[in-house]
Amino acid sequence: MFFLIAFFSVYPVVRSFAGTEENIARIQKAYEHVKDLSGDFVQTSILKDLDRTDRYKGKFFIKPPLRMKWLYMGKAAQDVTINGDAILIYKKKDNQAYKGRFDKTRYGQTPVALLSGFGNIRREFDITGQGDYLLLKPKQPMGAIKYIRITLSPAGFPIRSFVIHDTYSNVVEIELKNIKTNTGLKDSLFNITVPKGASVYEQ
Repeated sequence: MFFLIAFFSVYPVVRSFAGTEENIARIQKAYEHVKDLSGDFVQTSILKDLDRTDRYKGKFFIKPPLRMKWLYMGKAAQDVTINGDAILIYKKKDNQAYKGRFDKTRYGQTPVALLSGFGNIRREFDITGQGDYLLLKPKQPMGAIKYIRITLSPAGFPIRSFVIHDTYSNVVEIELKNIKTNTGLKDSLFNITVPKGASVYEQ
C-alpha cells in the first residue's frame, strides 16, 4: 500500500544556523496552541524499486496527541485512521479494511503522523537549516526515515511542505494547503470503525 512505504534520500547538511533557531521556535510555538489541525494535501511519491511516480490528493485531520485521519481521494481512494495505538486502513474500491497497531517506530510509514511529531521538533530531531528550509534527522528510529526537509511558509501555519527520504531511496513530498487550526474537531471523527460489509484483515 502506497502510504505504508517509508520515504527518504539525503540532502546535504547545511552548517549554517542563520534563522534556524527562529524557525524552530516558530514551529514549536504554533504547535503549543494547536488543539486540532486540518487541511488539504497533495502527495507525490517516487518509488525507486518500482520505477514509478504516484500523485495523490486528499484531506487530513489531526487532534493531538495521537488522533489522525488521512483521506486519499480519486482512483486509489482509501482512508487511514489513527487513534492512539490503533490504526485502520480502508480501501474503498475493494471494500477491505486492515486493522493493526500503530507505534512511534512506524512514523515513517504514515506521513501524516509526522505532522504530529513536529510538535516536539527539538526533542524528536537533530536540526540544521538555512533560509526557509529545515533539515531534520530523527534522534530515534522512525521506520526507514533518514531525513526530512521542511519548507516553511511566510505566514500562517509555519509548515508549507515536507519531503521525506528513506533508506531505500524512495521519496515522498507532502504539500499542505488550506490549513485550519482549532476548529473543534470531534473525537468521533477518529473512531476506529470498520465500514459495514467490509472484509477485515488483522495486521
